Amino acid sequence: MKAHRTITGFLMIAAPLLFAGAFTLLQINFDYPDILRKPTGYMLESFAAGGSGLIANWYAMLISALLFIPIAVLLHPFLARDEKWYLPLATTLGVVAGVVQMLGFVRWPFLVPSMAAVYLDPMASDATRETLNIVTLAFNQYAGLGIGEHLGYLFTASWGLLVGLAMLDSTIFPKWLGWIALLSSLGILIGLLEPGGVAWAGEVNAIAYLFWALWLLVSGVFLLRRGERR
Repeated sequence: MKAHRTITGFLMIAAPLLFAGAFTLLQINFDYPDILRKPTGYMLESFAAGGSGLIANWYAMLISALLFIPIAVLLHPFLARDEKWYLPLATTLGVVAGVVQMLGFVRWPFLVPSMAAVYLDPMASDATRETLNIVTLAFNQYAGLGIGEHLGYLFTASWGLLVGLAMLDSTIFPKWLGWIALLSSLGILIGLLEPGGVAWAGEVNAIAYLFWALWLLVSGVFLLRRGERR
């Protein structure tokens, strides 16, 4: 149980820190996510200019999403002892959240480098570049906006809501952590309204994700400290 607690707490701390660090570097070095609204040629040129370091940066984002899968599974027993009937559903939603976020990120270190190389090839025809433009837009809308963001918001927030409910009546975590989980998860859900034209939904979602990440990190620290006291 001690090893289980240690691994779970470490992952709950490592995942948000890795995501925050990788996301910050992308903002600085790749102008992400604003660059997604720029012309395809500009985006692919910027990606190629980033070299292997930018690919590694995106791979770190991919790993941060994958870490969410073991977190959802390993955290379950620390809440299941309180016999909450909805926790199996919560764990399933958490695993799906990690998978859909991974599917949103995986195109960057594996697909985009080859598209950038073809697009910037001096021998590439205008038809080839136009085809790549359509493919890039399609992947950004489908894999990025649809799967990674929209479904990512939905499943991540759903997991957070159910875990937050369990924390309100937990014998391990304090009740205030449960309230932070509930409120931040509701804020993430508001992000689902952004594709429908609700502009402020994106800002609320970004702030909520910050608090949600802090909640996950603090919960991990609390879990480790609780184990040390015991």
